[in-house]
Amino acid sequence: MRLVWQLLAVAAVAFVGGQGVAAVQGNWFLTLVLGLLTAAVAVAVYGWVVRRTEHRPAVEVGRDGARAAFGRGALIGVATFACVIGNIAFLGDYTVRGAGSVTGAVGLVGFMAAAAVTEELLFRGVLLRIVEQRFGTWIALTSTGVLFGMMHLLNKDATVWGALAIAIEAGGMLGAAYVATRTLWLPIGLHFGWNFAESGIFGTEVSGSGGAQKGLLDATTSGAELVTGGQFGPEASVYSVLLGLLVTVAFLWLARRRGHLVPRRRRDVPAEGVATLPR
Repeated sequence: MRLVWQLLAVAAVAFVGGQGVAAVQGNWFLTLVLGLLTAAVAVAVYGWVVRRTEHRPAVEVGRDGARAAFGRGALIGVATFACVIGNIAFLGDYTVRGAGSVTGAVGLVGFMAAAAVTEELLFRGVLLRIVEQRFGTWIALTSTGVLFGMMHLLNKDATVWGALAIAIEAGGMLGAAYVATRTLWLPIGLHFGWNFAESGIFGTEVSGSGGAQKGLLDATTSGAELVTGGQFGPEASVYSVLLGLLVTVAFLWLARRRGHLVPRRRRDVPAEGVATLPR
């Protein structure tokens, strides 16, 4: 039942916060404030429900080292997506038409913070962590990655290939980031950095959500969908998949080196929590 209660608690915050942020879209200041508030409340609720259902402190969202881990993740996310755009631009399929909107980019900080935090708490904090305890790291990474990709089929301009690309590049990369560090702050930062770079900096479409939001650059993509991702956005680009896989492999190598990979347990062996493994 802990899985159900934890999912319900975080999903409730995500739903209410998402509705609030959607209601004030167009107002950059309220989007920023409500987005950051949603993120903060989601972390607090996650910590509370984990304490109530597992009788332990939620060390995976603890304050110690949170800023550094979030910062590292954000830098990795921005740098990785910048490499994607760089490769698309090299082929002449990404064009900057001019400056975008500073206030629009600031509003996107709140929007992307709310999305990154709530999705990471749900998919990595609850689902991956609990599935991993029962079935091991590999099954947990695969199953939650596929589910994460399928969720994006609900977006306006979603495609099957786009959802598959998300499952591979994001589901794998973000899950591996958690497994390697045993903190949710690094995948939260990575998720935020990637998404903010995608829309807040480079002005491109995010996961087929229906129209690129105004970021720092007013830009457009054109050319083969395999390269640009088409209407779904660069996350459906083959470059995103390849770079996401490279980062995933790097995190899994680090996880193995640190002894963080969890084997599938035998039926006669009780499950043990893995959230408190040392970094």
